[in-house]
Amino acid sequence: MNPIDMKPFAYPRSGRLSLATAFLISGLSLCFGNGIVAAGSEQAVGNPDGCNAASPNPVAFDWFEYSGTDPDATGPLKPGTIRNPVFSGFYPDPSIHQVGADYYLINSTFAYFPGLPIFHSRDLVNWRQIGHIIDRPEQLPYDGISVSNGLFAPALTYHDGTYYAVCTMVGGQGNFVVTATDPAGPWSDPVYTPFEGIDPSLFFDDDGRAWMVNNGAPVGDPLYEGHRAIWIQEFDPVAKEMIGPRQVLVNGGVDISTKPIWIEGPHLFKVNGLYYLSCAEGGTGPDHSQVIFRSEKVDGPYLPWRGNPILTQRTLDPHVPGAVTCTGHADYVIGPDGNWWAVFLGVRPYEGDFSPMGRETFMLPMKWTEDGWPMILPSDQRVPLVLDAPAGANFIANPELPMNGSFQWRDDFSAAELSRLWIMLRAPSQEWWVMDASEGHLKMVPRQEKLFEKNNPSFLGRRIQHPVFEASLAFEPPLEAGVSAGLAVFQNDTHHYYAGVRRQGDGLSLFLERALKDAVDEIASVALPDCDSISLRIISDKASCRFEYSVASGDWVPFATDLDAKMLTTAVAGGFVGATVGPHARMD
Repeated sequence: MNPIDMKPFAYPRSGRLSLATAFLISGLSLCFGNGIVAAGSEQAVGNPDGCNAASPNPVAFDWFEYSGTDPDATGPLKPGTIRNPVFSGFYPDPSIHQVGADYYLINSTFAYFPGLPIFHSRDLVNWRQIGHIIDRPEQLPYDGISVSNGLFAPALTYHDGTYYAVCTMVGGQGNFVVTATDPAGPWSDPVYTPFEGIDPSLFFDDDGRAWMVNNGAPVGDPLYEGHRAIWIQEFDPVAKEMIGPRQVLVNGGVDISTKPIWIEGPHLFKVNGLYYLSCAEGGTGPDHSQVIFRSEKVDGPYLPWRGNPILTQRTLDPHVPGAVTCTGHADYVIGPDGNWWAVFLGVRPYEGDFSPMGRETFMLPMKWTEDGWPMILPSDQRVPLVLDAPAGANFIANPELPMNGSFQWRDDFSAAELSRLWIMLRAPSQEWWVMDASEGHLKMVPRQEKLFEKNNPSFLGRRIQHPVFEASLAFEPPLEAGVSAGLAVFQNDTHHYYAGVRRQGDGLSLFLERALKDAVDEIASVALPDCDSISLRIISDKASCRFEYSVASGDWVPFATDLDAKMLTTAVAGGFVGATVGPHARMD
């Protein structure tokens, strides 16, 4: 197929209706062990197999809109330039690979599903998402994993007609490899590779032999907290299994006498007969950096460059306008202009430490020294937020998926399938949503699962891509008591907001629920008259946010103001993910 063909996200259906669609058409409800999963447009009837309660009606969402302001994007770009980050929002741990004239890039997704988005470009400027590598619930078990566990640091490569993605399912079954003959999918079920550690990366040498490198525990007891090592072992790509001895390439980092922490994210590449091992060092916080080693043999010994690190921002003031922090976890490719380019993660904080976007994907040109070492950026230079594009790039507007700068995006739910922008928490066991394209509705089945639990709630999230943003939606209020629906802004299970509407007597009750650390509290509420449609929105300006509602008049009315938006950042919530926002429905 054409590698730039765009298709919205959909499960393989095997020639049958999805569960949710079938139930909506039939008007019946079914029970699946732990409860009812779907219902029709009329009040659901009892189930002869022993359900104790009727399923609630699906909630119809009419539209969702997101708009964001990039405070650093104050004017139009000059011709031939592009913005950093190239992927704004929660797109960490980029891995990039070139196949002929095509470039493919993937990112970590942790506990979100579908997992591992894959993007395509011909010029490193115009990117389109062509799918997800993990897009079938049966591919990986997500049950019970924490939001910042799950799919860590994938790596992408290609050899002899096959694409390979290797990754770690933290909190699950560990390291695995999946393959495809088309990068847009379908990708295979995982084959698990039972070695200790995280961040695997696969390298094919000129002789066709394949080698797996990864972060693992050091030999013997760790000498200090954060002491890790980089390991290598041969991989059989036919049998998809590890073979031969496993050995350490790097112990601790560039200089173990300085007690470097979290050497990780390794990638091997070969230039002029020499092997280069690129790794992140210093942890994923402000001390993050990228370092480089070199060897004459694939299995070492590897010597560090005296000019390390080849990328870091740790000595620079994070409070200046336009500051980028936490840079590292880089991967490399030769661009269409013949020059080397690096992609890496970074954070754009406000007040030096806070960002709802989390870790984003940046890009910079990479230079080579006269003695054959790569350099991304000297440590005393800041990551630029505007840079010259690779020569020859064509600048094409991408209305389907704006990736950086200030923009507005709207989903009228008029497509047959969900946009690939929507992700959910963990893999679903049933489809609890359906796209009603004829009416322009997204219909979501309220279920027992909650945002503050480690399961798959009826919630679709869109990545927050700006420190200053608005998100709004319109929906038809729930028909039954004991059900709520509305707008959720989610960082993790212990840090999020949920603005919901439920039935109360002859009218409606609008409430705001806040999960903060160990408490889940209703912090605001207002009584509303019954109505056919209600709109909700969040307006967030860096550290502060507010929620508003609108009914028939169309005017926006604040109902919870001066709220803490810092709780939507990893600096407060912890973990590795950015925040998401979108529709939510549940049984209360």
